[in-house]
Amino acid sequence: MDNLKQKNPFFSRKVLFGATIGAALFFMVVGVIFWGGFNTVMEATNTMTFCISCHEMEENVYQEYTHTAHYTNRSGVRATCSDCHVPDPWVHKMVRKIQASNEVLHKVLGTIDTPEKFDQHRLRMARNVWKAMKTTDSRECRNCHDWDSMNPENQKQRSAKQHIFAMDEGQTCIDCHKGIAHKKTHDLLSDEEIEVLEKSNPAYKRELPPQWAAYRVKMEAPAAPATAPAPASAPVAAAPAPATEPAAAAAPAAKPAAAPAAKASAGIKADWSKASTRQVMLFYPGQTSMEWALIGSQHGGARVYSKAGDRCFACHEGEQEAMGKKMVTGEKAEEHPIPGKRPGVPVQVQATHDGEYLYMRFTWPDTAHVPVSFVDGGKMDKDNPTKLALMIATDEVKEAGQSGCWGTCHHDANGMPDAPAGQDVTKYIAESRTEISARSAPLGGWDKRKGEGEIAAELKAGHFMDLLRYKAGSGKSEDGYILADRVMQGGQGVEFNGEKQGDNWVVSMKRKLNSSTAGDLSLNPGQLYNIGFAIHDDYTSGRFHHVSLGYKLGFDNPEAEINATRQ
Repeated sequence: MDNLKQKNPFFSRKVLFGATIGAALFFMVVGVIFWGGFNTVMEATNTMTFCISCHEMEENVYQEYTHTAHYTNRSGVRATCSDCHVPDPWVHKMVRKIQASNEVLHKVLGTIDTPEKFDQHRLRMARNVWKAMKTTDSRECRNCHDWDSMNPENQKQRSAKQHIFAMDEGQTCIDCHKGIAHKKTHDLLSDEEIEVLEKSNPAYKRELPPQWAAYRVKMEAPAAPATAPAPASAPVAAAPAPATEPAAAAAPAAKPAAAPAAKASAGIKADWSKASTRQVMLFYPGQTSMEWALIGSQHGGARVYSKAGDRCFACHEGEQEAMGKKMVTGEKAEEHPIPGKRPGVPVQVQATHDGEYLYMRFTWPDTAHVPVSFVDGGKMDKDNPTKLALMIATDEVKEAGQSGCWGTCHHDANGMPDAPAGQDVTKYIAESRTEISARSAPLGGWDKRKGEGEIAAELKAGHFMDLLRYKAGSGKSEDGYILADRVMQGGQGVEFNGEKQGDNWVVSMKRKLNSSTAGDLSLNPGQLYNIGFAIHDDYTSGRFHHVSLGYKLGFDNPEAEINATRQ
């Protein structure tokens, strides 16, 4: 008996709940094998191979994904299906796997077994994903994209600004980055849905990491002019090579290059060596109206524009030509692309004053004629090879302080998508309308005009955009304004001279600072004003022009982006 008691004493020893060590070890080994097998199977379901093993996924979302930065990029880091759609934390992962059983059911039922059926349900499925990511503060996005690890100096200015806004306001990745790996569907959402889906969550607010706080200080510093007073021989933008390929291969990016000094324009005597100089890139805007800019599903900057009060200049300076390329090629917001039309026009802007007059000179490269297919003869305005227009306004005009002259461009104007049949709708501003729709179609407010008495009161209060225009064909100077309509009065308050000098157009302007004429904005040297430019090059008319962002015009003011320095 004693010998039997001593046989295998260790494994026979009882431990918790009367179980022997041998039994405990047995079940432990079985548990490890089971757990290992379970996890092996679990991880197998997280692979790309598994995810696209059914043709519903392989023929639809996978094909879209392979053309995005999540599939191939300069860093060589690929995000697979599970990185975005399966949580890392074990409990959340199990919940997600259980939810996936519903997807298996719909595969069996054939709910989305063809591309046509898949597209019918695409928006509903996308809404489910967006809602889930909103609830988790975009947890799967932040597994790779961490605020603390980002360097705002390496981001585009508008991206960095929106990230700061998100941290301040309590927004999350999916608020802005819908459709980043699959076919775009968020443009099908109504503005009301977007507002609910992208509503800020106070729980998601964050203190700015040190590099972000430093970037904000730098970003909020006053913007100085591009250069100090420049000599008359300052470099101007060289003309890009004439575009001969289709629109997708539009003219290459234009770069400033040395050019002969512009000659003094007849009739306008100014010492241009005392003028400040700024290089401004005008871009092709397509059909991007003021209303378009306020729609979140169309314009990613709508949120920071409306809620943070950001200026278009603050987000888009430096991106103008890239934006223009999207429109001029028909990739975005353009129903009638013109093959070969350049996406941007680089303009050298010089400004000076003598206490009585403002003098400005604009120099930009001409290009070979690019005919348009939808006009007989290929020239929209055969009498004018180029036209130049300026708009000036105070901050009292709605939208002017943020968007410059963009507030005059509406979705229902001539040539725009919601232009009413049989109506001549020119530019107008919000002060002349009782309502302007930026939510439901048709967009704009051409038929919501205020009474003539109210419009006259707005004009008297200075609530208009002062419009100055030059036509190269006739050499005509025009002085007008925009309020309820575009009103051109002649050339009483402004004088232009223009000519071709080599490969460049050179247009000079002389404009009296003070005027008592209705529709003329008197300019006080102690104040900043909003100014924007447009060039109708290559015999263009209507909306097929190139435009600038809105800039701040000042007089001997280093904080002005275009600073008219004293003669």
